[in-house]
Amino acid sequence: MSFFKLDRPVQFLKGVGPVRAEALGRMGIVTARDLLYHVPRRYDDASTVQSIADLAVGADVTAIGRIRSKGVIPTRKGLRIFQAVLQDDSGMITCAWPGQPWLERKLRVGDLLLVTGPVRFFHGRQLRPREFTVLARASDDSPVGRHGQVFVTYPASEEVPQWVLRGLFEKNLDALLGEVSEEEYLTASEQSELRLPGLREALDVLHRPAAVGSVEAARRRMAFDELFFLQLVQAQVRYSESVQTPGIVFERTNELIRSLHESLSFSLTNAQARVLREIYADMGSSRRMNRMLQGDVGSGKTIVALFAMLLAVEGGFQAVLMAPTELLAEQHARNLSRLVEPLNLQIHLLTGRLGAAARRETMAALKDASARLIVGTHALIQEGVEFSELGLVVVDEQHRFGVRQRMVLREREVPPDTLIMSATPIPRSLAMALYGDLDLSILDELPPGRKPVETLLRYPSKRDDVYRFIESELEAGRQAYVVYPLVDESEKVDLRSATEEYERLASEVFPERRVALIHGQLPSDEKDRVMRAFLAGELDILVATTVIEVGIDVPNASVMLIEHAERFGLSQLHQLRGRIGRGPSKSHCILIAEPGELAAERLKVFRNTSDGFAVAQADLRIRGQGDLFGPQQHGRDAILRFADLSRDERLLVEAQARARALVETDPQLEGEGVSRIRGLMDHRYAERLKLFSVG
Repeated sequence: MSFFKLDRPVQFLKGVGPVRAEALGRMGIVTARDLLYHVPRRYDDASTVQSIADLAVGADVTAIGRIRSKGVIPTRKGLRIFQAVLQDDSGMITCAWPGQPWLERKLRVGDLLLVTGPVRFFHGRQLRPREFTVLARASDDSPVGRHGQVFVTYPASEEVPQWVLRGLFEKNLDALLGEVSEEEYLTASEQSELRLPGLREALDVLHRPAAVGSVEAARRRMAFDELFFLQLVQAQVRYSESVQTPGIVFERTNELIRSLHESLSFSLTNAQARVLREIYADMGSSRRMNRMLQGDVGSGKTIVALFAMLLAVEGGFQAVLMAPTELLAEQHARNLSRLVEPLNLQIHLLTGRLGAAARRETMAALKDASARLIVGTHALIQEGVEFSELGLVVVDEQHRFGVRQRMVLREREVPPDTLIMSATPIPRSLAMALYGDLDLSILDELPPGRKPVETLLRYPSKRDDVYRFIESELEAGRQAYVVYPLVDESEKVDLRSATEEYERLASEVFPERRVALIHGQLPSDEKDRVMRAFLAGELDILVATTVIEVGIDVPNASVMLIEHAERFGLSQLHQLRGRIGRGPSKSHCILIAEPGELAAERLKVFRNTSDGFAVAQADLRIRGQGDLFGPQQHGRDAILRFADLSRDERLLVEAQARARALVETDPQLEGEGVSRIRGLMDHRYAERLKLFSVG
């Protein structure tokens, strides 16, 4: 059976032809499938459409009428307003589009319009359409439609307007739906179990719903398809990495693990204990661990990683923790050295800063396996670095490494287990979508005793008061960050830039204080020098861009001032706030902003929420999922066009479970009844999902 009928060029559909096919192609509609999946962006129920005679001033309304006259009206201030008089069986009303005189060329007398917007009084009733749709051209005298009819509005263009798209669907939809039936891969019982309609029914409803309320079930079916095939590709990568690739079975003696437990001055949280059980189960099985450990700032990821590294050492293997910068690597090495000192273990450090003699000594220790616990940067994967018995690789802040960098350590005869750590909380649904090839462990509990950071929102008029507060903190011997969204002054937006404000702060506001500047455009050596000086207490104020959102611990820093906070995402603000509150002093995160309505909602959430996962969930809800998958996430190439990760988590969980179960039983998707899924994945989703082939 062919899966490809819908992949014929759109040119050969009724009413298209070569010229219109080129115009459709510029909208991303190249094949018959593209047209079928070009679903409406808006639905208007005719039962909500009011008669023109009943449109009340002050109301927000939807109406339908034919254009009886039109023209462009100039104003004294030079603004040109397009006006059209609409008429239905009950009466007439003037519609006005200020600043849109070009509509004079687009709309014709006799066109049937659906308009939505407020009604105002201006020389009589006047409707200001917020949106409008051409339901029919002047030459089409078909009736407006009966009560209950749903009017659909498609994404259109100047070249392919609404009425043309409607005509194409009227001529081709039934035939296209007949062809899509061949691509149904869910059985009737599976559809019932998932409470989803069939594929043909879903697309039929999306294009011509009997009621607006029926659209959501159809959208959920299309969302499930996207999520299932996304998870299917990732499940195959996961199976290849974890099952087909032989794993190390680590033998646990408890000699080191018990000793570490006994030496700690604190108890592990329930979340840490749960995550360790998940990690130990992986490391004790024949499956190769390929797991992501996600936790908020301060949730104790490093101690969990150390317990995992000790299990590898107990089993006779080496364990590596790889950090993205030398400062972070050195910080990890210091912290781990303190923790393993009672165990008579040594942490070996390998970074680019090592002298030649120390580097030779460390590399020899890696090669002869006398170095068991190793911390380093990308220097660990440079040519000439050899490990004797590498068993576990822990990658900190995984998003700071390229895919190739992360994979080099796996390219061994017996690849090591991998634990990837991230201190950037993201919603569970987003983590599943982005990292479905990994098993996921979440630290959703903070250790007791950590002092909360006080978060304050201030208007620019209070900036001098904020500066006085910072001075009082500096007087008490503490340090402060001041963060800006831009490096240099921009002519396009009125924002305080880091370089401009650094000069002002250093010379005018805090002339007696030691102030330095750091941003992403500085050479690496200069950034490193400035951060080391701040860590050592040689600087009072660090003026920065978001280059410091993931950085070293500076326990003495007690203030984080964020200028133009409305320009930052919630998760980014949370990461910045996580730079303080690491010492004994009370810490303060101060936001200076002039928020609009949407920004005000975000900043209120941030001010009242310290839970990183709650912040991330709110960020996803407010800002949307955006370009999750990079340049692939747009137009006809979008991986997720129907699925909404802020509300489809249960659907995603089901999709992942089914995809993983299918791959576990039939890794190559070759079994009876699976060929349709294999064909769909290979052809329909191959290009969109090829970015996951790297694992």
